[in-house]
Amino acid sequence: MGKKDKSEKKAKQKKLKIDKIVDPAAIDGEGGLEAAAPLLAPLLAQAARSMRTVLSRNLLESGLYAGQDGVMLALAETDGMTAGSLAGHLGVKAPTMTRTIGRMEAQGFLERKPDAADARLTKVYLTANGRERLQAIEAAADLSEATALTGMTDKQIRTLAKLLKLVDANLQAVE
Repeated sequence: MGKKDKSEKKAKQKKLKIDKIVDPAAIDGEGGLEAAAPLLAPLLAQAARSMRTVLSRNLLESGLYAGQDGVMLALAETDGMTAGSLAGHLGVKAPTMTRTIGRMEAQGFLERKPDAADARLTKVYLTANGRERLQAIEAAADLSEATALTGMTDKQIRTLAKLLKLVDANLQAVE
C-alpha cells in the first residue's frame, strides 16, 4: 500500500470515527445543534487535534516541530521573555518550556542571554535564523487554515469564529 493510499485510508477512518460521534444530518437538520450539543466536546477536541496535526506537518517542511511556532510567535511579539513568562503565555509547564527552548537554541532559532537589569534572570531572544522562519510559520498557518475551511462560505467562517470565541470565553470564565 502506497503512502497516498495509507493517508487516504486514515482520513476515511477519521471521518467514519467523527460520523459515529455525531450524525452530520443532526447538525443541519430540524433539530439544530441541540441534537449534537452533548457530543460537542469530542468534536472540538478532534478538530483541534486534526488542525494541530496538519499544522505540524506543514511546519515540519521548514524544520520546525509542533509547539515551536507558538514560542517563536510569542517572541516575535515580545522578544526577550523569560522561560517562565513564555510558559505562562503559552499555557505549558516551565520544564516543558525549558526543554523546548533548549531544543530550539540547538536548532539556531533562539538564544538565551542574561538580563541586563537583573543578572539572576535569563531571557530568550529570536536569532536572525529564527526571525527568518516567521514567514514559514505564517505560510504553514495560512495553508492549514485554508485546508480546514475548505467548502465553507465567508458567512459560515465568520459564524464559526464568533462561536469558537464565545466557547473559549465561556470556558476561560470557569478557570
